Amino acid sequence: MPATPHIEKHFTATATVRDIVIGMADGLTVPFALAAGLSGALSSSALVVTAGVAEIAAGSIAMGLGGYLAAKTDREHYVAERMRELRETEHIPEKEAEEVAEIFRSYGLRDEHIAPLIDSLQANPSRWVDFMMRFELGLEEPDPSRARLSAWTIALSYVIGGLIPLLPYMVFHEVATALWWSVAVTPVALFVFGYVKSGLTGVPPWRGGIQTVLVGGLAAAAAFGIARLLG
Repeated sequence: MPATPHIEKHFTATATVRDIVIGMADGLTVPFALAAGLSGALSSSALVVTAGVAEIAAGSIAMGLGGYLAAKTDREHYVAERMRELRETEHIPEKEAEEVAEIFRSYGLRDEHIAPLIDSLQANPSRWVDFMMRFELGLEEPDPSRARLSAWTIALSYVIGGLIPLLPYMVFHEVATALWWSVAVTPVALFVFGYVKSGLTGVPPWRGGIQTVLVGGLAAAAAFGIARLLG
């Protein structure tokens, strides 16, 4: 009877999930706190919606640009470090070879086993630099399209997250009613968001959902308190 083939499944979209987390977490808390803070000062839900939509637009653009610049900086840093490693393998190959040997020694290899590995790397300068980037510096080459994808992912996640606590103000004309619905809906959205995110990343979903509610709730409460204090 043939053995069942072993199939490994690994989650590889961590950067995208990180961007979604950044956008959704802020989108669920900041517009909620703004709307809740304005609810005590305004009598019209329409005015709260107007202010909330303006905040969502500004926040999504600002955070999207922040994600774009962060990803672009990562790319530029990788290119600069790779050029430096390339120069070092060309001008001080003995030192770089010793650094390779130290890396292999940290994995328990003996010198007689390390020497042919170093010879193999030195025969292919590009692979040698790739090795140093990954194992000496711990850097992986960023996707060239990562900056644009990150910007759009964060911005859209912020918009989606921000519309959830604002939706009751679009449905109910009475501010007090809309506020209570927003207070009820936002923790549910935080829990669902945390549950799904944790399921994707391998963390127990219920624990992730509860943690997201607690962290997001504390952030929203702090922002709400500040908004009320200043208002």
